[in-house]
Amino acid sequence: MKNTICCIFNIGSHYREPIYKLMDAALPCDFYFGDTIFAPIKKMDYAKLSGYKKTVKNRKVLGNRFIWQHSIWRLPFSHYDHFLINSSPYYLSSWATLLLAKLLGKKTYGWAHGLKGGETEKTKKLAKTFFKLFDHLFLYGDRSRQLMIKEGFDAKRLHLIYNSLDYDEQLKVRSQLKYSDIYKDHFKNDLPVVVYIGRIQKSKKLPMLVEAVKKINTPQKRCNLVFIGKETGDDPVSQMVDEMGLQDNIWFYGPSYKELEIGNLMYNAHVCVSPGPVGLTAVHAATYGTPVITNDHFPSQMPEHEVIENGETGDFYKNEDFEDLCKTIEHWIALETRERDEVRKRSYTVIDKKYNPHEQIKTMQQIIGN
Repeated sequence: MKNTICCIFNIGSHYREPIYKLMDAALPCDFYFGDTIFAPIKKMDYAKLSGYKKTVKNRKVLGNRFIWQHSIWRLPFSHYDHFLINSSPYYLSSWATLLLAKLLGKKTYGWAHGLKGGETEKTKKLAKTFFKLFDHLFLYGDRSRQLMIKEGFDAKRLHLIYNSLDYDEQLKVRSQLKYSDIYKDHFKNDLPVVVYIGRIQKSKKLPMLVEAVKKINTPQKRCNLVFIGKETGDDPVSQMVDEMGLQDNIWFYGPSYKELEIGNLMYNAHVCVSPGPVGLTAVHAATYGTPVITNDHFPSQMPEHEVIENGETGDFYKNEDFEDLCKTIEHWIALETRERDEVRKRSYTVIDKKYNPHEQIKTMQQIIGN
């Protein structure tokens, strides 16, 4: 029997493997992936999906402003009844696929960021026209959903799907975690630890974090800072650390792909800070019970900032306000163990209720199955 759901995605990111495998097992899906998003990203092994059909070529068109996925526009003429598209209005091939699917009476579902609130009138009009072509939209966050309802979208067509990492593996790791001396052994002190996990790149505003640690540690030492992630070469943070003489209190741990290792580092940190847009860093941190601090400029934030419940699982500092960032960090590193453990429990609850592939697949089954 042929599968009836055609999934067309820009690429098969490695971090999405758990949800794609669940879709492969629980829904009659075939998968078509683009070959690149024109940025370095780790891809999953598509052979792990029984419904994997093809990798298509993505190419930039119209002055490199739009993308065309080769041959997918033909798919509405095949046997598929449903089309699930990882959607952006800048994929021209998705417009063609959507229009043909609608003409042929097929059901269409978008998997998208939706509106963020910082669009110009021109880009908002483009996005609204595109998203209205779908029968249903799966959205990463409630802020986008509320913005779209205000713009006239039918609330019944907008479904929250959030985002996820390798939840099942992380849950196993979480059950093994306990307080350890990993930071005491490295730093030779008992100071609270601020952690950042993710790629070390310019967009994350990490120099601001280094400067905050410098200020917090004057006149006496009050915290350590750990960077977990790969340096991309476009951010001067390591040079800043040397120039400021902070080598004894800042640890460039480097990238890690071992969840038990990451879990131990996150669990034993006091707070995770991403001065720029937070993204999946928030999900990763909260999964291991670490509160998250990021900025409050929501139009430029990633939807995963919604993991943060203000004062409960983390905090928002006033965007570009250095003094407020310092005060916010100082508050969270001063929590007593009992308070820290309560934050940990609340963080677990947010992830267990929303940000995992099991909740995502339930939402898909409810909507596509009807």
